[in-house]
Amino acid sequence: MSIRLITFDLDDTLWDNRPVIVGAEAAMRDWLALHTPLLAAQPVEHLWEIRTQLLKGEPQLRHRLSELRRRTLFHALEGVGYTRQEAVALAEGAFQAMLRARHQITLYPDTVPMLEALASRYHLGVITNGNADVRRLGLADYFQFALCAEDLGIGKPDPKPFQEALKRVGVSAEQAVHVGDHPGDDIRGAQASGLRAIWFNPTGSDWAGEESPDAEIRSLGELPQILQRWQ
Repeated sequence: MSIRLITFDLDDTLWDNRPVIVGAEAAMRDWLALHTPLLAAQPVEHLWEIRTQLLKGEPQLRHRLSELRRRTLFHALEGVGYTRQEAVALAEGAFQAMLRARHQITLYPDTVPMLEALASRYHLGVITNGNADVRRLGLADYFQFALCAEDLGIGKPDPKPFQEALKRVGVSAEQAVHVGDHPGDDIRGAQASGLRAIWFNPTGSDWAGEESPDAEIRSLGELPQILQRWQ
């Protein structure tokens, strides 16, 4: 059966996310230092402790990263003496500073050429557990849809995001391929939902999963050739 739909993970698949997260955390810390001296005086671990406690009480927040970040900041700010109204406003300010930096990405050199090569031949979509927005990244024109765990209330490797992707364009699992870097969330999740899965492995790491991916690529430029071969 011919391939009609290709879905992509975002972070660490279309760009290297490590420097992005470092930059986003630094931007948030800088904002806090400027606007919230009471919280800025706390060690970095303070926010992580609050985050951990929130996740213990509400595990579903792991699929709502923006809400988790806002609530972590709110509780931290209220805990050091800011009023509830102040904490809400300051938490949003710090979150927006982080989110702006979170979208300062550098795409892999072959990301856009690859998307341009595929967009005229396949339905393209996004399935992400993160909170990057393809509209803010200038990539929205390449994708027919973007599914975020935060909006769905559940993330990969659960079947729901993959099933929703199939519904969006009206194709069967046999007609779809997912591309991602994570052996569990992307590869196992896609295969368990009946899709073929391509492991993006730019560092040449050894496979650590159980079932092998259907294909492995070191660069996104290899993807069109693999898809053509499968056709």
